[in-house]
Amino acid sequence: MRYAFEVERAFEVFTGFGARGRELMRFFGMTVDGLRRRAVRHRLSLSLEPGQVCCITGPSGAGKSVLLEALYAQAPAEQRVRVEAITLESHAAVIDCLDGPLSETLPALTCAGLSDVPSLLQPPATLSDGQKWRYRLARALMGGKRFIFADEFCASLDAVTALVIACHLRRTADRTGCIFVLAGCREDVLAELKPNVIITAGGQQAKVFYPSSIINFKGRRHHA
Repeated sequence: MRYAFEVERAFEVFTGFGARGRELMRFFGMTVDGLRRRAVRHRLSLSLEPGQVCCITGPSGAGKSVLLEALYAQAPAEQRVRVEAITLESHAAVIDCLDGPLSETLPALTCAGLSDVPSLLQPPATLSDGQKWRYRLARALMGGKRFIFADEFCASLDAVTALVIACHLRRTADRTGCIFVLAGCREDVLAELKPNVIITAGGQQAKVFYPSSIINFKGRRHHA
């Protein structure tokens, strides 16, 4: 089954500057009309199929989170989950917060990069930021949803852990048919994620690519 998405988002330009703001604009030769002309409007169409990975890339402030939210809003409500919206429990250990036998919960935790026993015996709310993100990812993987959305993908993780998780998610998508929609600034994970769809949010208009190979956007090409 193919899922179609149509997104159009415009970013309002702030113009309520005080005296210092107006002085700063004059110093750099800027005008309010010029700011309005540079307003960002993202308009895009894309389709996703079971087992595909969609990555939204671009610099900070380019609108990646806005695009992710717009795509999330169009996914079937009963088939979607947002990783960052998952609750962090404070009165039970990680391993006790996950339903199912250990033979099911441990592989999901490992896929999310959270498999060391001391962490599994702590409440999720007491974990580090990176561990909290990985716990939420594990919960999402065990939720049985078709669409898994994650903002700031692997942003709080070291390079090695991020690459391992990216590899696991690619395999999970291939094996289960889950559709991952991931937004973030990290381009180092693209070679392992092997995204089927890449959305670049830099500039005044987002662009959609369906690459046959993985591009790191710095001139090198990594073949899938």
